Amino acid sequence: MSQQPFTRPGAVDLSGLQGTNATSSDGAPQASAAYAVRISEQNFQEVLEGSRTAPVLLSFESPSRSPESVQLADSIQTLSGEFEGRFLLGRVDIDALPQIAQAMQIPSVPLVVLVAQGRPMPLIQQLASLEELRQAITQVLQQLTASGFTGRHQPRSGNGVVDEETGEEQLDPRYVPAQEALERGDIDAAVAEYQKLVDSNPADTEAAAGLAMAKLLKRTEGVDLNQARADAAARPDDVDAQTLVADLDLLGGHVEDAFIRLIELVRRTTDKDRDAARTHLIGLFGAVGNDDPRVIRARRDLASALF
Repeated sequence: MSQQPFTRPGAVDLSGLQGTNATSSDGAPQASAAYAVRISEQNFQEVLEGSRTAPVLLSFESPSRSPESVQLADSIQTLSGEFEGRFLLGRVDIDALPQIAQAMQIPSVPLVVLVAQGRPMPLIQQLASLEELRQAITQVLQQLTASGFTGRHQPRSGNGVVDEETGEEQLDPRYVPAQEALERGDIDAAVAEYQKLVDSNPADTEAAAGLAMAKLLKRTEGVDLNQARADAAARPDDVDAQTLVADLDLLGGHVEDAFIRLIELVRRTTDKDRDAARTHLIGLFGAVGNDDPRVIRARRDLASALF
């Protein structure tokens, strides 16, 4: 079972897996706009193309006729931040874009459609609680992961230059070679390109995060997810088995699960094994971003496990 490369379908921030702040329709703060995009005629096809390497959820909403559809989209936007790029949310205002609703044969709203590898499938058709939505999306993503569809989107919000015509942020040219390598599935080339950036400027946190993620992809390339989990269950103190599953958890959006697995491994092991687990965990911190609250908590828990 081969790993799908994580891609950058739009111009995005490489600072790690963190989201950036946004505001929902009712004025409440959200921390998930990094993995959500307003669909327009200009970007619709590009978003659908992105589904070939990582899932896309299209949430169809009508602000004038269905407040529930907007509330549902807001909730999924919040969850998009939690799942850290395992899916991209595309919000479609059918009042402004009736032609897209017609092309997708949307009968009514609220409606959320899953698009995976270019194939659409109705997923959610009514308002639900955040926990119910979280469970439904988790189940679908687990099924996709088990089938080998493990790509992730990179965040679409950051501090880049915005294209006036499309409204999309433009990719910093320093990262273009690495991202192009990822998009064509050449992970070795991506690692080499990010390594060049880190070597030339060790303070470049975006390049460091990109390098950490590219190395993670290299480690998990061609891995059978089910076999890896079975091996880890059979050998709970085997560092290689446990770190591999932690990598897969991180790719699947289960960041805290990955951290907890390795922290507990540090508690159980000694000497070289303990140091290897600690070093691997610190590498995952870099992939997520050192300012991420989950990383901050995990660093505290790691210190407790060590001392």
